Amino acid sequence: MIKVFIADDHAIIREGLKKILKEEPDIIVAGEAQDGVDVFEKIQKPDFECDVLLLDMNMPGRIGIDLLSDLKIVKPELPILVLSKHSEDKFALRTLKAGAAGYLWKDAALDELVIAIRKISTKGRYLSNALAEYMAFDFVPEMDALAQVQLSNREREIMFMLAEGKKVNDIANELVLRNCLKNNVYIN
Repeated sequence: MIKVFIADDHAIIREGLKKILKEEPDIIVAGEAQDGVDVFEKIQKPDFECDVLLLDMNMPGRIGIDLLSDLKIVKPELPILVLSKHSEDKFALRTLKAGAAGYLWKDAALDELVIAIRKISTKGRYLSNALAEYMAFDFVPEMDALAQVQLSNREREIMFMLAEGKKVNDIANELVLRNCLKNNVYIN
């Protein structure tokens, strides 16, 4: 049996994923989390056990590449399949470089999710056909000249937070808090 842990901030998405996976005889849902802090806490518990983590990178709390990198530090052997609303050509390469075993756009076909889970559970990597073609034929090094590609992971994360309508002070507070948690510094 392939044990899957679902981390997504939308209850409807989590429930939909559970229903899809329930139809598969070799896959069970081992648990779920609703935000980045929740998933980070749950994977550190001694009884945590799963074969694949389905991770939405855009949840409240810890998010993005930082969350993925932190998860890989705590559980380096844990295969992570990133599920994202961001199209593959915009975000997938960064997540794969940060340690994800695969990347799946949320607009993908349902059977592609199951294929990706099975592949990743056997320590493989998953790239959709569209992403593989992009990497093989369309990715051009000159794209590095684009401003959005030159951004660091932190700058890109802040850009997404601004695009979501978050205020600068709220972003600063969230990043300071996350940095303190990451470095085990506690603020009273």
